[in-house]
Amino acid sequence: PGPKMESLPEAVLVRILASIPAVDLVLACRLVCCQWKNLVDGTALWILKCQQEGLTGAESQENTENWQNFYFLSKKKKNLIRNPCGEDDLQHWGEVENGGDGWKIEALPGDFGKEFPSEEVHNYFVTSYEWCRKAQVIDLRAEGYWEELMDTTQPKIVARDWYAGRSDAGCLYELCVKLLSENEDVLAEYKSETVAIPQDNDANWTEISHTFSNYGPGVRFVRFEHGGQDTLFWKGWYGVRVTNSSVTVEP
Repeated sequence: PGPKMESLPEAVLVRILASIPAVDLVLACRLVCCQWKNLVDGTALWILKCQQEGLTGAESQENTENWQNFYFLSKKKKNLIRNPCGEDDLQHWGEVENGGDGWKIEALPGDFGKEFPSEEVHNYFVTSYEWCRKAQVIDLRAEGYWEELMDTTQPKIVARDWYAGRSDAGCLYELCVKLLSENEDVLAEYKSETVAIPQDNDANWTEISHTFSNYGPGVRFVRFEHGGQDTLFWKGWYGVRVTNSSVTVEP
């Protein structure tokens, strides 16, 4: 008979284990024996998996939790906002406030507008002559972010939004993002100032972002709300334009 697995050099065994899907490593392989458990809970295996799969930018702290969680968070990273650019009208957006003539979806660049920095974005939402607001509430557990991860590791939660005015009209813009508990109590909050864009502006798109970190245990939901209006009170859709909103959970 050939050599048994336990007789292999540890470096070789790490390379073998690194070829196994991550979920199987955690749920099955670490239960095989003490040696495998130590390797799966160790640093070298997850550094190797990150290197093999091109996951770069890991923090320098080489402890088990950071590297294993860095791997899982990097693999899971995605925009948790649904319909961020209006491709599906107002679907997935709740608590909609339709001031004036209400929200409208227009194609880029729009009248008196500028193209968006990314060619992947084709539409935007536009507000009217009274306040228009809309929100989404993200269920982190439903998106696969388990309670222990959120309570102990507390990965960064990054909210981003893009806004612009049309060059012939002034407008206002606001963003408010809240981290909520199981009972939807507010555990952390970011509220932008009310951004005032003057008439005769350059119509350029501006990104706004906020990163939540060290927010404490108990976060289960993220509530994202934005909105605005024009400042000239013109009938129609001359208010702020918003698109490419995002919420991501990051290592």
